[in-house]
Amino acid sequence: MRTKLQKIKLVAFGTAVGLMLSLTYSAVAEKEAKPQLPLDDLRTFAEIFGKIKTDYVEPVEDKKLIKEAINGMLSGLDPHSSYLDADGFKELQAGTQGEFGGLGLEVGMEDGFVKVVSPIEDTPAYKAGIKSGDLIIKLDDTQVKGLSLNDAVKRMRGKPDTPIVLTVLRKGEAKPLVITLLRAIIKTKSVKPKLVEPGYAYIRITQFQEHTGEDLAKALKALHDENKGAFKGLVLDLRNNPGGLLNQAVAVSAAFLPQDKLVVYTEGRVADSKMRLTANSDNYLRSGSDYLKGLPADLKTVSMAVLVNVGSASASEIVAGALQDHKRAIVMGTQSFGKGSVQTILPMNNGTAIKLTTARYFTPNGRSIQAKGIVPDIVVEESTLSSTEDQSFNMHEADLSGHLSNPKDGETPASKPVTDVPAKPGKTVKPIAPATDEKKDKAADKNAPPEFGTKSDYQLNQALNLLKGLAFLQRK
Repeated sequence: MRTKLQKIKLVAFGTAVGLMLSLTYSAVAEKEAKPQLPLDDLRTFAEIFGKIKTDYVEPVEDKKLIKEAINGMLSGLDPHSSYLDADGFKELQAGTQGEFGGLGLEVGMEDGFVKVVSPIEDTPAYKAGIKSGDLIIKLDDTQVKGLSLNDAVKRMRGKPDTPIVLTVLRKGEAKPLVITLLRAIIKTKSVKPKLVEPGYAYIRITQFQEHTGEDLAKALKALHDENKGAFKGLVLDLRNNPGGLLNQAVAVSAAFLPQDKLVVYTEGRVADSKMRLTANSDNYLRSGSDYLKGLPADLKTVSMAVLVNVGSASASEIVAGALQDHKRAIVMGTQSFGKGSVQTILPMNNGTAIKLTTARYFTPNGRSIQAKGIVPDIVVEESTLSSTEDQSFNMHEADLSGHLSNPKDGETPASKPVTDVPAKPGKTVKPIAPATDEKKDKAADKNAPPEFGTKSDYQLNQALNLLKGLAFLQRK
């Protein structure tokens, strides 16, 4: 009787798949009379589904099999496409709004393990010294191998003040690192402004969230008032910024670019994925009045330096690339991550969603950042890095298996930004030795997170020196 019921179920499943294929084929045929659906391969899929149902060592629910098939289908495309169940979809929405529970990591998958793209500033992961390029192989006693990215992220999130033990592989370390973290409510403040000294403003953007552009406008106005007039120079810090919302990257760029200047354009297969986004409120406002309107006029011309590093990815690369192409700012630091693809969140009817790579983005001069990154005009290494060390900070998009290719490989860039600065573009500025024993001890601590925006921030100091040099030349 049981065998008979199983056969009936499989016949019903095959009928449903056949009906689905016929309906889908009709819809596709109406949209484009090009390639036909691979019916033989889909029949093989149905056959494998049936074999698992009848022959696998333990009974498996249909829902689990279909979910895992969807997971594999998406994760096999590239490192950034994934399936989001209902809980994962809600968590993603919470993350872009600036508050969620967990460790504070931007992650992807690499060879079945969780790979850190960037730790988020002021979070448990950041304070514990988790670094870009770290490979998480174990969560408590659970091996990561075999988990989907969504399942791994779920395990890392949880109630505040509950512990989790990460086992981490890091380049240059002979043995895995075992790091215990306490989960926390992650409230990320995406814009961190300060007047580092009279006339010189510093703006750090840690992520591109729903209100980043608006918060930036408020911060710039407040700093302008504090300075009692126009700035002599401004440093925009995008280091360890893993990206975020595309429209907010456009808003940040628009704060410093002339009206209607091209910020980024995208190319994909469907009409919705082909966009040209300019410094115009139509491209960054979703509702309400234009928060960039009324910003001090000197922000469009003030001398600027943009700081990037290997933790700068996606939306932060869009901003750096736009300001670099328009010769609006000098980009300093180290080569960025190189994530030049656009992911679209596509909600499904059952409350789930898929995060699907739908386009590549290009800078105003037609450069693709994919698997290449933004190359600084002036390379300035972090002062804590030794030139002989095998640094985990060297992990880029190009190191991820299955990454998208760069469509501009082998082509000459449309134009290469040239900057009128005391150092030649591409020249590496060697870091100075820290002055005190306390700083030496900190530099020797491999787990010490970088102190961005402080007096000991070597890259920031070099950016300020450059801006002061430019101000001096402009006075002559």
